[in-house]
Amino acid sequence: MGEGAGPGRHRRIGLLGGSFNPAHGGHLHISALALKLLDLDQVWWLVSPQNPLKPVDGMAPFAVRLEGARRIAKADRRILVTDLESRLGPSRYTADTLKALRRRFPRLRFVWLMGGDNLVQIPKWERWPEIFRTVPIAVFNRPSYSLKALSGLAAKRFARYRVAASDERRLAEMEPPAWVFFHTRLDDSSATRIRSQRNGTPSNRLAEQKPELSTIAALLPRTKPIEAHPTILDLVLQMLEDGKAEEIVTIDLAGKTTIADHMVIASGRSTRQVLALTEHLDEVLSRRTRISIEGKTVGDWVLIDAGDVIVHLFRPEIRSYYNLEKMWGSAMLDSEAVRL
Repeated sequence: MGEGAGPGRHRRIGLLGGSFNPAHGGHLHISALALKLLDLDQVWWLVSPQNPLKPVDGMAPFAVRLEGARRIAKADRRILVTDLESRLGPSRYTADTLKALRRRFPRLRFVWLMGGDNLVQIPKWERWPEIFRTVPIAVFNRPSYSLKALSGLAAKRFARYRVAASDERRLAEMEPPAWVFFHTRLDDSSATRIRSQRNGTPSNRLAEQKPELSTIAALLPRTKPIEAHPTILDLVLQMLEDGKAEEIVTIDLAGKTTIADHMVIASGRSTRQVLALTEHLDEVLSRRTRISIEGKTVGDWVLIDAGDVIVHLFRPEIRSYYNLEKMWGSAMLDSEAVRL
């Protein structure tokens, strides 16, 4: 784990809270990533007696969830499953739990770990800005959430405290507020899906139907023949060129990050063109691989995850505001510090 916990270094602890209803491989995956990328000594799973944002109905008894988490965590001796949250006081809120942990363990350096979906909904949490000001935070991308997470209220309010890629491994030693967002491809295990499978009913995600392709895709001309066996990247670039996308940029990510091998960034002159490009890419790529799409309902910024290729489609002013080319260019300079 890098330098290790020596006499001149505080022990670094990642905190992963939740109902763990039930614990699954996704919890293990995010813990393993945190241990490596943040140079942590341990990850503590804080099993919550009851998440205030989740209904009591369908929640397994606390003792059952705690024991289930311990069985899953046996896969890594650096993970500690604890009922500390139930013993720290009457409050059920994360802000109180984190303050209590800092008081009880003043010599430890904590980092709060969460998925991108929680960065989206954290403004619903009780006194959520206090969480940012109490401990550093590491956010790990989850399928279909990166766009919403990075353009949401919490990310915008604390934008100036986002830590550069070159400093991510020192996050635990930083004074809050300080946070990072890892664009790593995560295990898409879902507690909701697992419970649904146990109950014999499909989860909402599995029950979603692919929407019908609208006639807007007909706006895109097909002027160039497609090669017999094009790669996904070839298909993406050809469809963007055919659709008159502007300022097409390809960033090579192979061997530098786990998110994908290539990132393609392009602009449409209007929301209508962005959506047309999106639907044409959806139509063509879905024949070759499994894809997921974010932002299609708005059309200002659409993200298409096609496995080895990630595509970002913007209106020009939105692209200029987020400036992904600069952000990823900077991250690639420090990529050697983040190896899995």
